[in-house]
Amino acid sequence: MSDRNVDFVLRTVEKRDIRFVRLWFTDVLGRLKSFAISSEDLEEAFEEGIGFDGSSVEGFVSSEESDMLAFPDPTTFQILPWRPEQHGVARVFCDIKTPSREPFEGDSRSCLERVFRMADAKGYVLNVGPRIEYFYFGNDKDPIPQDNGGYFELTTSDVATDLRRSTTLMLERMSIPVAYSFHATAPSQNTVELRYTEARSCADNIMTARVVIRQEAHQNGLFASFMPKPLNGYLGSGMFLYESLFDHEGNNLFWAPKTQNDAHLSELAQHYVAGLLKYAPDSLLVSNPTVNSYKRLVPNGEVPIYTTWGRKNRTALVRIPTHKPGKHQSTRVELRNPDPTANPYLTIALTLAAGIRGIEEGLELPPEAMTDPAAMSESERQAAGIERLPRDLGEAIERFEGSSFVREVLGDHITDFYAEEKRKEWDEYCSTVTEWERRKYYAGV
Repeated sequence: MSDRNVDFVLRTVEKRDIRFVRLWFTDVLGRLKSFAISSEDLEEAFEEGIGFDGSSVEGFVSSEESDMLAFPDPTTFQILPWRPEQHGVARVFCDIKTPSREPFEGDSRSCLERVFRMADAKGYVLNVGPRIEYFYFGNDKDPIPQDNGGYFELTTSDVATDLRRSTTLMLERMSIPVAYSFHATAPSQNTVELRYTEARSCADNIMTARVVIRQEAHQNGLFASFMPKPLNGYLGSGMFLYESLFDHEGNNLFWAPKTQNDAHLSELAQHYVAGLLKYAPDSLLVSNPTVNSYKRLVPNGEVPIYTTWGRKNRTALVRIPTHKPGKHQSTRVELRNPDPTANPYLTIALTLAAGIRGIEEGLELPPEAMTDPAAMSESERQAAGIERLPRDLGEAIERFEGSSFVREVLGDHITDFYAEEKRKEWDEYCSTVTEWERRKYYAGV
């Protein structure tokens, strides 16, 4: 931690009349946690951490080992622009440590940092840009669309035009630049795409964007939902991740001339993509963590359900976007299966580790999928090395629990807790009688 960063934060707090500082961190399931301290206690927090009861946070520790320390990361300090300027409020992300000041094995942010440093030691810097989809509804009870707009539409029925504008401006006031925002495919569905940054900063930005999107919706009498599939008959919401590896000199390692590869992918990039394809089924429980996530991942020609890659094929798990001529630094891959309920720290950690594993193992990239694999026979898919992603949360749990790759990346603490919690969720869902079942079976045969 740089003394210069700490000094800058402390001067800003005094100059801008910041009275409260919210310490943010994420539980294992990806839910944002927060508590506030007085600005007078911030300097001590940087030096010694702030103690809190870890047993009250899901996935942390038992009541017998409850004492934990939150150490603020001064590089993440931001004033909350929607709070009053007088006696203002700021936020800072924290790293969670044990009383002996060792990194806590259940801290998602530390998990991603560990994987990022591993890649950095090999000469790779991961940059990620997320595209987050979500819905605006009238309240948090009933998913009633507020417009009938479609993809890229700008019409009087698009009630979210001004809301997207205010959300973008609010994010930029928190030093999170937005590349695009637009109406997505389904009614009341919207998209915000953040500019790329290094892996951990990207995950921090995703967590912040969720807060800002909901905050701005609330201020306008609406509710923002990140549920992957809230409406029948329409596409669900994804959280697409645009990833690229750079070296320490700032060169994009994914680019290659077309004479070497039609998709402009270097040999290293091909191995990276092959790693994403191989380990995606193991990681799906994290990138698509709810029962509802799998209502989105169904055969409809728009979302991935098989381990394929392509350029223009939207059913591909990994898509290679076309970059502008001469823009070699923009070469990247698009991972299309994650959804906005995912823990971004663990999701990015697993995808980075999968790509690096592909490089280290020298995995061969399979042929590009030019058509929807659903149109192929099972024997044809097997011959092409195409695997079906888990169909539901239950299958994803089985794959996750049996994966040595996942356990190596996430560690025993996170892996065991995550699997246990998701199995409880799956068992609860399987024993719940739904309205569909009543309509289908109540009257008998």
